[in-house]
Amino acid sequence: MIRAMVVDDEKLVRKGFISVIDWASFGIVIVGEAADGRSAMEFLAANEVDLLFTDITMPGMNGFELLGNVRKRFPRMKSVVLTCHHEFDFLQEALRLGAIDYIVKTLLDMENVDEVMNRIVDRIQWEESSRKAFSPGSDTSQERFTSASALIFSPVSPGQDTSELFRLPIAQRNPLLELDGRWMAPIARTGWYPELQKELEGLHGGRWQTALVTGLQDQPLADVKRLLNERLPSHIFYAADPAASQPVVIAYEKLSSEQPQPAAGSDADFAQWIDVKWALYPSEWEAFVQKVTACKPEPARLDAFAHKLRQEWTRLLLGEEAIHRLYDDQKHRHTWAAWRDWFRLFSDLAQRRMLELSLSREVMISLIHAIQYMRLHAGEKINQTDVALHINMSRSYFSQCFTRFAGQSFGEMLRTLRIERAKTLLLESEAPVYEIASLAGFEDDKYFSRVFKERVGKLPTEYRHDGGKTV
Repeated sequence: MIRAMVVDDEKLVRKGFISVIDWASFGIVIVGEAADGRSAMEFLAANEVDLLFTDITMPGMNGFELLGNVRKRFPRMKSVVLTCHHEFDFLQEALRLGAIDYIVKTLLDMENVDEVMNRIVDRIQWEESSRKAFSPGSDTSQERFTSASALIFSPVSPGQDTSELFRLPIAQRNPLLELDGRWMAPIARTGWYPELQKELEGLHGGRWQTALVTGLQDQPLADVKRLLNERLPSHIFYAADPAASQPVVIAYEKLSSEQPQPAAGSDADFAQWIDVKWALYPSEWEAFVQKVTACKPEPARLDAFAHKLRQEWTRLLLGEEAIHRLYDDQKHRHTWAAWRDWFRLFSDLAQRRMLELSLSREVMISLIHAIQYMRLHAGEKINQTDVALHINMSRSYFSQCFTRFAGQSFGEMLRTLRIERAKTLLLESEAPVYEIASLAGFEDDKYFSRVFKERVGKLPTEYRHDGGKTV
C-alpha cells in the first residue's frame, strides 16, 4: 500500500478531499493529515509516508517551503500539489521543487477523480519499476522499457559530485537511476523540448555530458542497458559540441543498428598519420577528419597519438611556443570537437613552421619522410646519399634543406638518432655493449662509448646500471 498524507490549512477542504476518494481502490491509505507545513514536517519525521498531497497557500510554512524541505529531508517521497491556480509559472515552481503532479481542487469531482488518481499511481509505480529494473543484479530478460526517452548524464571526470543532478527539476519529477557510472532519467515525452533546455541550463560547465536517447518505448530492457553501456559513450564523444547548451540527441534505432568499427583499421591509420601530411595539405586534413569520424577510435588512442606527435616532432615541427600552446593546456578534451580543434591548431603551427623555413609543402613532406627513414634505419650503414635518393632529392639540395629543417647537419642528426636507439637497447635488452654499438649503427664500440658519454653524460654501462637516469 502507498502511505499518503494530506496537508491543507482549510479543514473542510482537507476533510472533503480525503472523503471524496476511494483510496483503497488505488492501493493508497491515508496515514496522516496536517493544517500547515510545520506540523506536516513534524509528522513526516515520526512516520513513514510515501506520498504527500499539499496545498500551496498556507500560513507559516507555505506549500513551496514544505516541498523544498521534503525534497531535502525525504528525497524518495513523492508530492502532489493541491491548488486553485492555473498559472504556468506557479505550477512550474511546484514541479521544480519535486512535485510529480498537481490537482486543481475546484475541478476535482467524481467524474474525473479516477483519471487523476490513476495517473498519479501509475507515475509512482513507473518510477519504482524503473528504479528496480536498473538496480544491480536485477533480472531484465523479460522486461521492456516503459518510457519514450531517457536523459543520460555522463560525468566528465570520475568522482563527479552528483548533488547538482538531484537538484534538477527533471530529477525531482523522474527517477534518477545509476547506470555503470552514468545516471539516467527516464522521461515520458519524446524529443527535445524548450522546457527541458531551461531546466538543464548551467548544468554542463565542463562537468557533465548529456544525451537524450529517443525511441525507447517497449524496447527490451536488457538490450537498452547493454547498448547504452557499450555504444553511447562513443556516440556522445563524437556528436557532442562543447559550445552547445543542449544534449546530444540520439535515436535508439541508430544506436542499435550501427556496427562498431574494428580497431585494427584505426591502428593502421594512426601509423600512417604520424607523417603529418594531414597537417600541411587541406585535402589531407579533410580526409583525416572524415576517417577519424568514420572509424571513431577510442578517446585514449587520440591522446596517445597526440603524445606520439610530440615525441616525434619536437624541435622539428614544434618549437617551444608551439609545445606550450599545444601541451601546457591541462584541460581534458572530452569530445571529438575539442580534439578536432587541437589537431587544427597543430596543423596551423606546423604550417607556420613551414613558412618560417621558407619551404614548400612538397619539400617539407620529403624532409619529414627523410627523418622517418633515418629513424627506421639508424642501426644500418646509411649515409646522406642513401636518404636523399630515398626521397628523390639531389644530395646537395637535400643537405641544404635538411640543415635548415633540423637545425643541425645530417651527420649530427644521424648520431643523435643512433644514440637514442642505443639508449633503448641498453634498457630493453641484456646484450653486451659492443653488440649494442653495432645494433645502433656504430662500427667501433670504443668510439660509441666516447660519443655516448659526451652526449648522455654517462658511459653505456653506467646508463644501463642506473636504469636510464642521466646526470
